[in-house]
Amino acid sequence: MTALTPPDSLVLYGHTFTSRLLLGTSRYPSPAVLEAAVERAQPAMVTASLRRQGSNPAESGASFWELLRKLNVPVLPNTAGCHSAQEAITTAQMAREVFNTPWIKLELIGDDYTLQPDTLNLVSTAEHLIKEGFQVLPYCTEDLVLCQRLVDVGCQAVMPWAAPIGTGRGPVNPYALQTLRERLSVPLLVDAGLGLPSHACQVMEWGYDGVLLNTAVALAQDPVAMAGAFADAVQAGRAAYRAGAMTAQDSAQPSTPVLGTPFWHHDQHA
Repeated sequence: MTALTPPDSLVLYGHTFTSRLLLGTSRYPSPAVLEAAVERAQPAMVTASLRRQGSNPAESGASFWELLRKLNVPVLPNTAGCHSAQEAITTAQMAREVFNTPWIKLELIGDDYTLQPDTLNLVSTAEHLIKEGFQVLPYCTEDLVLCQRLVDVGCQAVMPWAAPIGTGRGPVNPYALQTLRERLSVPLLVDAGLGLPSHACQVMEWGYDGVLLNTAVALAQDPVAMAGAFADAVQAGRAAYRAGAMTAQDSAQPSTPVLGTPFWHHDQHA
């Protein structure tokens, strides 16, 4: 009798999720498209920010918050747009009250051009929020020492970028991302910079535990179809990682073994 394979679920801070895809909710062409994309992707969580400008019809007013409730998907509030530790802490505290959740995606921006995280203040800010009872998912670079320090102060998962937010360039530093996966044992979710489903599949094949997407889906010509493509790619990458890839070879290896010499190779004049 074959033993059943245990369910392969994403576990963050003791909570189990059936999906390994997290989806952002900004920049969609309309609320209906956002709703359909979430329905197609079936993400573990959707991200949302209190610091919305309301310039996009899919993100403005009370109707957006009503849509979030209608989606019936756990909301991961984020501190997008915060440039100081105190600003991020205050935003997180407000988000906890509004969404009635301890979850927070910590974004502390250090550079407006690349939207790179403020690596000098990120760890202390995360530590402060954890002490306040938040379940912190920090957005960070792929720097190994930074990510280890985040784990040291209590982050039970880390979210390194693949490339700057919104660029869609995919993993620009594969060596660092793979090293990070090899060295850290906590869940790692790639956040920012993925542009194609193949990018998501690749990082999942490396052993990453999930991905967070927004721009790649929202700005696609068909966001709903792209949401589905990414969901399928994440599943495929995870399945490939669990299956165990073959070891790359330096020279060609025949896929069909040669068991003997075919008769037509014999000398006909012998």
